[in-house]
Amino acid sequence: MALRGLAGSGPGSRGPLDEAVAAAKEREAPAVVVAGATPEDDEDRSRGLLRWDGFSAWLHCVCVVGFDLELGQAVEKTNICYLSFPDSNSGCLGDTQFCFRFRQSSGRRVSLHCLLDQFDKDLPVYLKKDPAYFYGYVYFRQVRDKTLKRGYFQKSLVLISKLPYIHFFHTVLKQIAPEYFEKNEPYLEAACNDVDRWPAPVPGKTLYLPIMGVVMKVRIPTCHDKPGTTQIVQLTQQGDAHISVILPTVHEVDLFRCFCPVFLHSQMLWELVLLGEPLVVMAPSPSESSETVLALVSCISPLKYFSDFRPYFTIHDSEFKEYTTRTQAPPSVILGVTNPFFAKTLQHWPHIIRIGDLKPAGEIPKQVKVKKLKNLKTLDSKPGVYTSYKPYLNRDEDIIKQLQKGVQQKRPSEAQSVILRRYFLELTQSFIIPLERYVASLMPLQKSISPWKSPPQLRQFLPEEFMKTLEKTGPQLTSRIKGDWIGLYRHFLKSPNFDGWFKTRRKEMTQKLEALHLEALCEEDLLLWTQKHTEVETVDLVLKLKNKLLQADREHLPVKPDTMEKLRTHIDAIILALPEDLQGILLKTSMT
Repeated sequence: MALRGLAGSGPGSRGPLDEAVAAAKEREAPAVVVAGATPEDDEDRSRGLLRWDGFSAWLHCVCVVGFDLELGQAVEKTNICYLSFPDSNSGCLGDTQFCFRFRQSSGRRVSLHCLLDQFDKDLPVYLKKDPAYFYGYVYFRQVRDKTLKRGYFQKSLVLISKLPYIHFFHTVLKQIAPEYFEKNEPYLEAACNDVDRWPAPVPGKTLYLPIMGVVMKVRIPTCHDKPGTTQIVQLTQQGDAHISVILPTVHEVDLFRCFCPVFLHSQMLWELVLLGEPLVVMAPSPSESSETVLALVSCISPLKYFSDFRPYFTIHDSEFKEYTTRTQAPPSVILGVTNPFFAKTLQHWPHIIRIGDLKPAGEIPKQVKVKKLKNLKTLDSKPGVYTSYKPYLNRDEDIIKQLQKGVQQKRPSEAQSVILRRYFLELTQSFIIPLERYVASLMPLQKSISPWKSPPQLRQFLPEEFMKTLEKTGPQLTSRIKGDWIGLYRHFLKSPNFDGWFKTRRKEMTQKLEALHLEALCEEDLLLWTQKHTEVETVDLVLKLKNKLLQADREHLPVKPDTMEKLRTHIDAIILALPEDLQGILLKTSMT
């Protein structure tokens, strides 16, 4: 297997393997650039964007991976090559699409579009980019070709990005990969030029994205959207004659298709994902494994899954030893695998989902059973959920009847997915609302915020104090499901998902306190205060106020724009009231 070419964020195809891999690690402009300035180029420059900055906002690079009999697998050491091809046992003939996720090399400096960070704050928490990971979106083609030694044409086109927009990037690949396989590198370079002209991925904005003669209409969700809704449909009523593809979602997978073989156990799987339990999905192909892992991760939305997950994991992965060792307990991670070798290697894992081929929409596979782990011998074992886990909550029979009725009535998979997604959303919200209510009570009262003291601290999260609140304001207020909710909460409080969720909430609340402290400062007559204090104290105040401004900007504090303007006015007024020599010094510090 060999990385044949690279375009986009690194140089275009540079020939030898070593150069291509080096290109993936650097940040240079592609070697092939369309000559002549375009109106779009002029517009980009007026916004302060450099050539290929537009590309970098969406993609890190584009890779082409081909199988080479002479080079084989021995030469290439990068994860990308092995992750871009199905295992040989998968037997994927024709075109296959799937997704993988890999850890960024430690100590590697990666230049990404600087605007991505400011867009991140407006995204729902589960769509924020993880600085430690990349996604790889693959379009793999394997067809018979007697002119080749191997007898098959095998090649993958791979988009590498920090953005977890699975549905969007798979749609992009569907538009460009088939023609690329016919027309080769010049076509790919033209596609990269199109991507470079796209507007930035701003959450909440309707975006029109042209790619090789096709225009896609998308909207990236924001943290202010009502969970479980999509707003793109409301924007497609008129004036869209030039639109070729309208995407109602950028990130969602076909939830019901993935859960279809196991929907009797949906609630148990929801618990396992919520609690961050080690989970393996054994599937016949990377397409099935990646879709199922992504469906599992999304089932606790709007909560973010904070542990690691690998939609497609191979024995060549750099974390293989770390994740398969028997010398310690399996880590909190969800792995999607296809190689039969994993049936033996991961036999000690506590929860294993073995699925068969996912059926096309309208066809329903036989429901799998929950089985003891000792019954799992090989990947040829019957499909099933192999676990000794006892769910905390009683099974909700209503959702099962509703989905079964949909199957009998041949309800479309999209409609079944909407029902299942709404069910998971309501279940997660019923679980998280009591936690949100308790955490909000840890916030100090606004009257305790003094402009002349540091912002007050949040009260400590006390598990037993929280448990006592459940009796009157627990999930029973919003959920009909019975069971051991207390036991589920106790387990959750020890999980990586609680740790990640609480750190996020604590950061948001601390930033809110900082913002309220800034507002309190702005309401004070600071000039009057300086008249009663020494020059040294006044200079100290100016420096502290400037630091506050920098912090608000750096940390994107939730401060009203007029508050920032008021604070700048206060600072200017205080500086002008000081002697000229001090004015000069303080004005210099504001310029540097």
